[in-house]
Amino acid sequence: MEQTKNQFPSEEVTLPSKGLLYPIDSSLSKGKIEMKYMTAREEDILTNQNLIENGTVIDKLLESLIITKINYNDLLVGDKNAILVAARILGYGKDYSFNHQGEEKTIDLTDIKDKEMDESLIEGGKNEFNFTLPTAKTEVTFKILTHGDEQAIDKELKGLKRLNKNISYDLSTRMKYVITSVGGDYEGKTIRNFVDTQLLARDSRELRNYIKKIQPDINLTFEHEGKNGDLKTTSIPIGLQFFWPDAEL
Repeated sequence: MEQTKNQFPSEEVTLPSKGLLYPIDSSLSKGKIEMKYMTAREEDILTNQNLIENGTVIDKLLESLIITKINYNDLLVGDKNAILVAARILGYGKDYSFNHQGEEKTIDLTDIKDKEMDESLIEGGKNEFNFTLPTAKTEVTFKILTHGDEQAIDKELKGLKRLNKNISYDLSTRMKYVITSVGGDYEGKTIRNFVDTQLLARDSRELRNYIKKIQPDINLTFEHEGKNGDLKTTSIPIGLQFFWPDAEL
């Protein structure tokens, strides 16, 4: 453990991406960031009702804990997940208890591992990958989404919902941000038109599955016994209670 310039104890957190998908001039390209331990100031953030209501409380918490100078919006979603778990460990320890199907489960958060990443797919440290849609045989490139992308998607979806509350545009909107070129054409208009009129559902599903397979992230799941005695894998529940299970929020 080392001391920060503010004399707060801190720890170095390794990013699942190893920094390989960030520009070389970004601090994130080092593959590690420094985080401080949680203080009363961060607990104030966790209980701020305005932040809770507008859904920004977790992001404000992480921004407060990160010491390394970064653009928070540049964080890959998987790297942000790793920082989230590190924040919980630094704030309230490694043991996390939660209710699952009426039973209390306790997991050791330090046992959470990074997903394996195929570094051979990364070309020149660029966040762009190639994929051939299996049915249409169309060549596309895509990127791993960042926090900033997720914010833009959320904003667009809210706008679309105001126009029509009865239709969900989640998958198609996400594809418009994920895909970076179609047949070598990088024009945004081309990509959006392709998603709306030509992207087959089966190709969309295959692309999403491929992205899930290769994107850098941590394994946010736990194993438990199913009703028939078989072993099942379920996502670890994460929300405000992840940070402060005893808080009355």
